[in-house]
Amino acid sequence: MANTRDIRQRIRSVKNTQQITKAMKMVAAARLRRAQERTEQARPYAAKLEEVIGSIASGSGSTNHPMLVSRPVKKTGYVVISSDRGLAGSFNAQVIRTAVNEMRGKSQNEYAVFAIGRKARDFFKRRGYPLVGEVVGLSDNPTYADIKSVATQVVQLFQDGVYDEVYVMYNEFVNALTQVPVSRKLLPLEDVGGKKETPAPGTITAKYDYEPSAEAVLDNLLPKYAETLIFSAVLESKASEFGARMTAMGAATDNAATIINGLTLALNRARQAAITTQITEIVGGVAALES
Repeated sequence: MANTRDIRQRIRSVKNTQQITKAMKMVAAARLRRAQERTEQARPYAAKLEEVIGSIASGSGSTNHPMLVSRPVKKTGYVVISSDRGLAGSFNAQVIRTAVNEMRGKSQNEYAVFAIGRKARDFFKRRGYPLVGEVVGLSDNPTYADIKSVATQVVQLFQDGVYDEVYVMYNEFVNALTQVPVSRKLLPLEDVGGKKETPAPGTITAKYDYEPSAEAVLDNLLPKYAETLIFSAVLESKASEFGARMTAMGAATDNAATIINGLTLALNRARQAAITTQITEIVGGVAALES
């Protein structure tokens, strides 16, 4: 059995770790609230932009725009969004696993990876995956400017025909306890142009003229919409990261408390054993003197 000094040192060490994990849980909870608000604020913008694009495309008959039409797939681009830091449970592992499963069975000249986040970047670089774009060092409150370079690169390469389809993979935020890894087709935007809502009875609808043309407006809006979807995925991933970290640090804090209780019990037993040994030695010494 370990002596009491070793047990006390272990208890102090675990208590220090518990204080750190508790603080990290509180920080993650505060950041989660802000990230969740930003995610919810971004959703109406993306939805309205999709509505406008669908209205223009279906109203003008421009559903044959290159970004709206599927073509034979020769090469695929994957945008994988992870975090820069760990200590978030299975947050990074599950999105990277989703990406690897999608790429399994394909040769390296059939796909390319765009990594957002240091964990994904390091994983794919170490294993020799074809990494063609990366963004690391994102702040806890990322802006569109932070990911604009890689988002523009992805959209431009699709428009140039380098990639025939693009998928974005990230953890979708459900709540603080649940983050679901998803793989969604980003390009082509097959479903956007075909959407045309039927107006409610009595609703007055207007026909718009576009200057210089509906096609020119689409040429500007479609890349912007695709880039907005990537940014929305980054916001979802950030909220998921903080939720996963808060949950992981909460579990670590609880585990530390369990370990401390066990060590305290072991300390009490060690102290009792030491006291019993001392009493036995005293009694034995007295008996030896009397005999």
